[in-house]
Order: sequence, then structure tokens, then C-alpha cells
Amino acid sequence: MVEIKTDAALEAMREAGRVVARALAAARDAAGVGVSLRELDEAARAVLTEAGARSPFLGYRPSFAPTPFPAVACVSVNDAIVHGVPDGYRLRDGDLVSVDCGAELDGWTGDAAVSFIVGTPRPADLELVKATREALDAGIAAATAGNRIGDISHAIGAVAEAARCGMPRDFGGHGIGRRMHEDPHVPNRGRPGRGFPLRHGLVLAIEPMLMAGGSDAYRTDPDGWTLRTADGSRAAHIEHTVAVTDEGPRVLTLP
Repeated sequence: MVEIKTDAALEAMREAGRVVARALAAARDAAGVGVSLRELDEAARAVLTEAGARSPFLGYRPSFAPTPFPAVACVSVNDAIVHGVPDGYRLRDGDLVSVDCGAELDGWTGDAAVSFIVGTPRPADLELVKATREALDAGIAAATAGNRIGDISHAIGAVAEAARCGMPRDFGGHGIGRRMHEDPHVPNRGRPGRGFPLRHGLVLAIEPMLMAGGSDAYRTDPDGWTLRTADGSRAAHIEHTVAVTDEGPRVLTLP
């Protein structure tokens, strides 16, 4: 069931979104050569604790997962696409890192992700992150009242296709509100003019995941969570929580 949010709910979600933005910034600031993935998670966790927010990631267990998620942030490195479990791996110069984090505050949820490079960047990684950001921007621009979910999906897919990047077909964006994952599903590919109609008060987590190798194939690590490109190519994941409004799309997870 799709829930349309009131304007008061949008304001509450904006507050949760600000917490998410601060948590992601803290994780990014903590990243550096020699820093462990657990330390990035701890930086995000400290922000949530200070804000009095709950993590919708910690303990989350969807149907595909063998165990509850053990952290407040997903940290995916290099060929990991999404859902990376923060562990003792220490970042190296040139690593491509994606951090995905959520916050629940006063009963409302925000969800966002960033991708960045530690130390000396590879030109190809810079292009991948740029294309992923452009795909997100295109999806957000299409999140206007009167459009449909397929318009968002088509906009994202067009950027990925132009960049010759793959995307995991089974994963995409989603509705968000009182829970992290709500209806409707937001595929990262689709046909314009199709799908659920967009109207004022609909809130979506829009999240392109681009894979540099061009293939859509992926595999799952033994941890049951981490998705990796099947060909070993690098991946990037960038996300915002976005409200559809009569005045245009409103990004709720900006700082």
C-alpha cells in the first residue's frame, strides 16, 4: 500500500534526512588510508546517537538475508555494489567506497548513500561516480507531480546506458516513510509513462547503482548481504530521499 504523506510528515522526514546527511558526512570525513570499515560505521553511529535517532539498518533482516544486518551503515568497497557489511578491512589508496545510511527520528525515516574515492583516484572511478550522480540527478528531476514511476526509472536508465554501465536489475529505489522500505518499488530501468502516478506527498528513495563493466550480473558474498559485480568491475551507489511536491521534487536528505 502506498502512503501519501502530509506536509507535516514531510517536515518531520526532512529532520530525519538531516541526520542521515550528517551521518554520511561523518563517515566520509573518517575515511582515509588505513581506516577500517568498522570505524566508518562507528562515525555514522555516533551521529545517530547524538541526534537521538534509531538506525533502520541495524538488526534489519529482509527475506533474502540469512542474518540481521549488524551495523548502522552499509559500506561497499570497489567491486561491492551495495549492502557491504562493515568489517576490519582497512582502506587503501584509490579505494572506491559507497556508504549507505538511514535514520529514524520521531517515527519518520530518511535514507541516502554517497560514493567517494580514498586518496588518489583512478580517472575511470571518477567517471563512474560522476555518471552515478548524473543518473540520480536525472531521476530526481523526473520525480514531478503528474509523472509516473516509469519516468524516474527511464531517466536513470538512460544515463546508465549512455555511460555504458550495468545495473543490478533486482535492486532499485523504494517508497519510504514510517518504515525504510515501503511501496512503490522504483526500478532503475523502465518505460516512461508507466507505473504508479506521482503526486504531492509521495516520498521515494531514489538510488542508482552503476557497475563500470557494463554487465548487469552480480553475485552475493558468503555473508548473504554484500552484492558484488560478477566481472569484478567497480561499482558506485548514490541515493537521496525525495518528496514529490506540487512545487517540484524536494530532496529531504541534503545537509
